[in-house]
Amino acid sequence: MPRPADSPLAPLPAAPDLAAAAAAWLVHLAGERRLSERTIEAYGRDARQFLAFLGERFGAPPGIADFTDCAPGDLRAFLARRRAEGVNGRSLQRALSGLRSLARHIVRESGRTAAALGALRAPKAARRLPRPLSALDARAVTSIAAREGEAREPWVLARDAAVLALLYGAGLRISEALSIRRADAPVGTMDAITVVGKGQKSRSAPIIAPVRKAIEDYLALCPYRLTPDGPLFVGVKGGRLSPRIVQLAMARMRGALGLPDSATPHALRHSFATHLLARGGDLRTIQDLLGHASLSTTQVYTGVDSARLLAAYRSAHPRA
Repeated sequence: MPRPADSPLAPLPAAPDLAAAAAAWLVHLAGERRLSERTIEAYGRDARQFLAFLGERFGAPPGIADFTDCAPGDLRAFLARRRAEGVNGRSLQRALSGLRSLARHIVRESGRTAAALGALRAPKAARRLPRPLSALDARAVTSIAAREGEAREPWVLARDAAVLALLYGAGLRISEALSIRRADAPVGTMDAITVVGKGQKSRSAPIIAPVRKAIEDYLALCPYRLTPDGPLFVGVKGGRLSPRIVQLAMARMRGALGLPDSATPHALRHSFATHLLARGGDLRTIQDLLGHASLSTTQVYTGVDSARLLAAYRSAHPRA
């Protein structure tokens, strides 16, 4: 069966030598580099768009020689087109990063160097501060009480509350929370759980008493027999819970509590970090808890705290 056109492993608009090299590169990213499926899909789309652009520019599907010999002007023209199509600076940075990764793969395999990719400066991206919830709103989102009016089964409400409690109380990503096995459920006296995050890196996440209680309440109501090696969180038909269901649950909470559109499940992870920092947590510890590879990624939360202090000053100081 043919692959969809937007599949990262679909046939690429390139000559056979470059198409084979790009396909091998994507397999390498998935296998040896162990990048996430979403990252590989994004890199595959970016590569396909660039190769199609080169094909238009050169009048024929590009080969490895065309890719490595392209000029800085070719790259700038591609990025300019993408920006004109509404692509933001962050996505353009990712596209350039992916093309550089492909170039490194090609130089390893064939010895041909794409000098222009190394010389081109990455587009600037606006630095966006995370938008956490207030502590009061974050606690409300993770509470069953705030959802009692919903016409949904009690065990489903308890399940959603337990997942959201993990995102806020332990700083997990949705994918990390939904990958927890039943055998590893943090209940009883457990005060930490090992999760596998981006890049297949494992870390220990703290489990506080309210989070344990939320998970125990869910397990007490769940109508399905959960096998030890199966998922902790299941859908209404007993299969693995989809991230989309968690996003929809959060959307309903936004409506019930009058929260802004920025109140997403991932915002609970931002809230975890921001509230820890506001209570005196140090950046290195927060970096470890979030599983960030670089401290610079964690430092963005200092900007959130400073912005809040400035806003409070401007609203309250008599001479502001």
